[in-house]
Amino acid sequence: MANPLDRIKPRVRGLKAYTLKPDRGAVKLNQNENPWGVPEAVRAETLRRMGRREWARYPDFVPAALHEKLAAFAGWRADGVVAGNGSNELIQATLMVTVGEGKRVLISEPTFALYRQVTTVLGGEVLSVPLDGALGFDVEALLEAIERDEPDVTILCSPNNPTGCRISEEELERLLTRAGGIVVIDEAYFEFSGRTVAPLLERHPNLAVFRTFSKAMALAGLRVGYLLAAPELAREVSKAVLPYNLNAFSQTAAEVAVELYDAELRPTVERVVAERERLFTELQNIGGLAPVRSCANFMVVRRRRTCASV
Repeated sequence: MANPLDRIKPRVRGLKAYTLKPDRGAVKLNQNENPWGVPEAVRAETLRRMGRREWARYPDFVPAALHEKLAAFAGWRADGVVAGNGSNELIQATLMVTVGEGKRVLISEPTFALYRQVTTVLGGEVLSVPLDGALGFDVEALLEAIERDEPDVTILCSPNNPTGCRISEEELERLLTRAGGIVVIDEAYFEFSGRTVAPLLERHPNLAVFRTFSKAMALAGLRVGYLLAAPELAREVSKAVLPYNLNAFSQTAAEVAVELYDAELRPTVERVVAERERLFTELQNIGGLAPVRSCANFMVVRRRRTCASV
């Protein structure tokens, strides 16, 4: 009898599935979630609106109302927004419409493992440039790789997971100007950095920006993300998104979170940033530890090597 697994791509058989241990500790650090959860005002307003909705009806095929709110929040245009079932779906959709056999994706590692995983499953080649010694982006090496290898897609997580480093607008413009392919910036943690590259969308049609509601917005359990890109690029990515990909409850909660961000969620973000900076300062005073400056809601701490006296 034939083995059905023989029909699976060999490159897929060689991969380990992306997974996390189901830790349930009182203090949970392995997924960088919002430690205070969704504010009660956001929860209550979402439930009130859902109580008036007919649950037997499909959600909007295209969540136009949410796209409008996301566009206003991001300072972009609604026809350049695609909402998804978490930003992971949009990472996958973007790579699905660009990557196949012979296509190249450039990343800077260590970074979010899903970029490599999806590229490999789709048959693409992953090109990797390591972070520099200070765990920042090695922009010169990235530029060299872009010119030498001409990747179809370049993906950078900024602030980066797991190091917290961020690429500057000036550095990114250098990459965008030299890149012949699409440059993707994953801004899952941008709220904690106080900066965004979204203003560059206006003059760089090869830029795409991913964002999520799982971190600063405290809606990790509802799986909402969105893509910002030139309308022409957003339209092509949307072709790889499944119909009704975002359920009605998640759509509603995302709308409420955007509406109440300044009043209810921004103060939490500011608390996280203040605590990050306090912790960074305190860790510098502990012998043997070397914290790395972060623009996210987490921090890498290196251990200094010490030699025992003889």
